[in-house]
Amino acid sequence: MTEARFVHIVDDVPELEGRSDGPVLMTALDGFLDAGNASALAIAHLTDVEPGRVVAVFEVDEFYDYRARRPALTFLEDHYADYEAPRLVVKLLEDKLGAPYLLLSGPEPDIRWEAFARAVRSVVEHFDVRLVVSLGSVPMAVPHTRPVQLTNHATSHRLLVQENVWKGEIRVPASAQALVELRLGEWGHDALGYVAHIPHYVAQFDYPQAALALLEGVEDVTGLQWDRTALKEAGEARQVEIATQIADSDDVRDVVTGLEQQYDAFHSQASNLLAEDEPLPSGEEIGAQFEQFLARLEEPED
Repeated sequence: MTEARFVHIVDDVPELEGRSDGPVLMTALDGFLDAGNASALAIAHLTDVEPGRVVAVFEVDEFYDYRARRPALTFLEDHYADYEAPRLVVKLLEDKLGAPYLLLSGPEPDIRWEAFARAVRSVVEHFDVRLVVSLGSVPMAVPHTRPVQLTNHATSHRLLVQENVWKGEIRVPASAQALVELRLGEWGHDALGYVAHIPHYVAQFDYPQAALALLEGVEDVTGLQWDRTALKEAGEARQVEIATQIADSDDVRDVVTGLEQQYDAFHSQASNLLAEDEPLPSGEEIGAQFEQFLARLEEPED
């Protein structure tokens, strides 16, 4: 099988020709690694500001399991209409200063991850991409009242811009994005990524604060710049909503207070994830105490 079977370049992007350096390729795939819809919100924000144009199309049928994730289709009175086919595409966009960059988005492949990685490599090499940056997010035992933390990872230590909270070695479930980064490093291409830490009690809901943090991280490492006002305002509104819900429950406030003490103790001591006198609540305890809280968030507003 050749990479040409899996991805098609539909625009050679003359805007990139003659530049002293290649473009950045951002990647954000739907599905796994998107607690709080952080990367989805970030991508939606960028494409709302500047929709961009498609320059490469992946053969989604080669990667997508339609029975596991059935696309939406409209039935209108007596016929089917408006089928929303899944798409894996690369778009060309510009930041607020007019600097071009590429964006790979769409559903995470269900199968043929190695073929997908090779197809991404062909895009990277065709457009002479200088850096691939991936976005993701995971639920963590952190409070919503503190700044969103980012874990950064890269194919080379020289690409890292900050020290991570987590040290040592852990085993985590694989993702297509992670495999692409691993393979790109083996093939000699620079790639890095950010994973935002989402308070696990709101991980099912939109968390724009994390989307804002992810874009700030990308700005720091790439030099790209965007107007992030809308995300900031959405994040502030979300904070107010969460605070209102928490005010109704003493149990929930106690758990959040414990997470705050744990967070502050770690960042002041920089020695241990847990404060000595404040053990981390168990998953069962947190789940029970936040069950009603989450249910209230799902209720429609009056």
